[in-house]
Amino acid sequence: MGPEFAVSDSGEMTLKHFNIPNSLTTLRIILVPVFVSALVYRKYDYALYVFIVAAVTDFFDGLIARARNQQTALGKFLDPVADKFLLVTSFVLFAVYGLVPKWLTITVISRDIIIVTGWLILYLTSHRTRVEPSLLGKLANASQLVLLVYILLRVNLDRDILPAPEPLIIVTAVLTVLSGVHYIYRGLA
Repeated sequence: MGPEFAVSDSGEMTLKHFNIPNSLTTLRIILVPVFVSALVYRKYDYALYVFIVAAVTDFFDGLIARARNQQTALGKFLDPVADKFLLVTSFVLFAVYGLVPKWLTITVISRDIIIVTGWLILYLTSHRTRVEPSLLGKLANASQLVLLVYILLRVNLDRDILPAPEPLIIVTAVLTVLSGVHYIYRGLA
């Protein structure tokens, strides 16, 4: 099966998947190694800027896709992949550098493994490829993003200016576990 084409208003043939939302998602994927490099070389200010740009592209790719009716199968696949690349990479590196507790990273990655395993089982048994994210899942991802940005801000600023992130860590852990349990429940139902 070849690439999908669409005819523009001017009559030109264009690649259907080459649109602004998918370009923003692709940019987010490309930013992951830049973010990793900034963390590895302890350029925490650059890491913060790259992370914020990635978070903004995450917000706008979905917004633009819905507003301009540019949702594609490729975008529906790439968007969660880009999110997982950024979040899992961030949590692993933050745990290695002692910025988040290792147990939280294990919790986040375990939830994602459960979701991917559930998706694979669903696909193999029913050939469904799309699993709708739940509100709880979106809240868990949002809390993870907020926690990571908060920690990057804290690392870049004088640590005494911002309080310790323990309350955010607890909220993130609870939402992550609850969303994992919710996805399991939905998968079994």
